[in-house]
Amino acid sequence: MDARGHISERRNTEDDVVVSVVIPTHNRAWALPSAVESVFEQRFDRWELIVVDDGSTDGTGDWIQKHAPRARYIYQDNRGVSTARNRGIEAARGRYIAFLDSDDRWLPEKLARQAAVMEGEGADVSYTDEIWIRNGRRVNPKKRHKKHSGDIFLQSLPLVIVSPSSVMIRREVFSDVGLFDETLLACEDYDLWLRITCRYPVKYIDEALIVKTGGHDDQLSHRWWGLDMLRVYALEKILAVDELSPERARAVMEEIVRKGRVVLGGAKRRGNDPAVRYYEDMVNRYERRLET
Repeated sequence: MDARGHISERRNTEDDVVVSVVIPTHNRAWALPSAVESVFEQRFDRWELIVVDDGSTDGTGDWIQKHAPRARYIYQDNRGVSTARNRGIEAARGRYIAFLDSDDRWLPEKLARQAAVMEGEGADVSYTDEIWIRNGRRVNPKKRHKKHSGDIFLQSLPLVIVSPSSVMIRREVFSDVGLFDETLLACEDYDLWLRITCRYPVKYIDEALIVKTGGHDDQLSHRWWGLDMLRVYALEKILAVDELSPERARAVMEEIVRKGRVVLGGAKRRGNDPAVRYYEDMVNRYERRLET
């Protein structure tokens, strides 16, 4: 930032733009400056920044206008992160789209390194390693978070190993697989990565190029019970829509059973009888399919 608190900026013309950076945000004025500043500090200048404000009431728009007026600011009524990201994708002009969550930040080499790999190897999708900060302290990922490169569909079934803030995606991929599912208020990234990894190899760049923060109360994972219900929905959708190999279809059904049992256990503990009946029937149905 300069002496007045403004972020040093350079406006790119449409012909200059290689990467469109999309930051969705909702009442994150406390975190947004760090994210935006990390974009303007990139050692790569052929980008545009699109900030999609999902109905913030904390002065987010005023901050952008005052401190980062050259960012493309889009305001929408509060409709969720999926809709916000989709608005950014639709407005993007770059060959590639990169997402940055408003509570994360990038290291200065992120875009330069990733764009070079994408261009050099002709990759359609890539993601990077990350540094994790939880409640202000650095933590190490567990073995289940191990990153993979290439065909990572099966590795993506148990959980998302791709952080949204680490990805770069060629625009045409969205024309093929579709945008974020706007009916999902959480686990929208799991749903999209299943659709992408089902059809595209993914290049993993084994360098920590983002700082991913967590532990704050407004994270979606803290606000929803039974997130596996949404993951089951995504799994059933991919099973119905995409033509999966027998191996992949079986792996998806096995994951539906595993996650369905988790949701079933939670429903029983909460005395949610309709959910118990629904997930008992679902688990039994897929177990029978796996037996045939």
